[in-house]
Amino acid sequence: MTKSVVVLIEEDPVARRLLRTILLRHGYRLFEAATGVNGLAEAARRRPDVVVVDLGLPDMDGIEVIRRLREWTSVPVVVFSARAQESDKVAALDAGADDYVSRPFGIAEFLARLRVALRHASGARRSEEAVFTLGDLRVDLVRRRVFLTDKEVRLTPIEYRLLITLVHHAGFVLTHRQILTKVWGPSHTEEVHYLHVHMAHLRRKIEADPTTPRYLLTEARLGYRLASE
Repeated sequence: MTKSVVVLIEEDPVARRLLRTILLRHGYRLFEAATGVNGLAEAARRRPDVVVVDLGLPDMDGIEVIRRLREWTSVPVVVFSARAQESDKVAALDAGADDYVSRPFGIAEFLARLRVALRHASGARRSEEAVFTLGDLRVDLVRRRVFLTDKEVRLTPIEYRLLITLVHHAGFVLTHRQILTKVWGPSHTEEVHYLHVHMAHLRRKIEADPTTPRYLLTEARLGYRLASE
């Protein structure tokens, strides 16, 4: 009997009760949340093997929940939703979901989708942390807050996306094109000046001496790298 941990993010108490019965009967350890905010907190706290999320949540769309999860974890995400349109499925998958189960659903199919998601993740020891720390720099990836020597640093949305893109690849060089694609999208891959301007702004906020950066390092003619130690 499996002991895999599931975090279920579902507002509807009827659907939640049904899924609770199914999952507990089949040996899963289950933790539940009725809102997106609470679901993200549960995912950070429980370190689940899989997250099941509805798209129709009371405080935020399930797509946003998936995006926020993907900022700090690669845990398998299975969408369980009454939205059955192709556009909803594409949006969820593009946001980082691994699978999509539409309601009404078959129990056997739902469990099979969970097993597939778990198999995809098996064998890979996940080492993501909800808080990234490097020297005096601390990035809370769940709450989207950045601190320098315990003082909060206020970043713009672009600056934050730029920083966490580098955090996810700490120690490795990211080319200008890679960063532009991840932060601005594939239509901006040639607009390197965007990147230079925002990197300069970010350095002024988190580097003691922006002209001699400790964290945000330049790789000449290639791109940037976040120091790893």
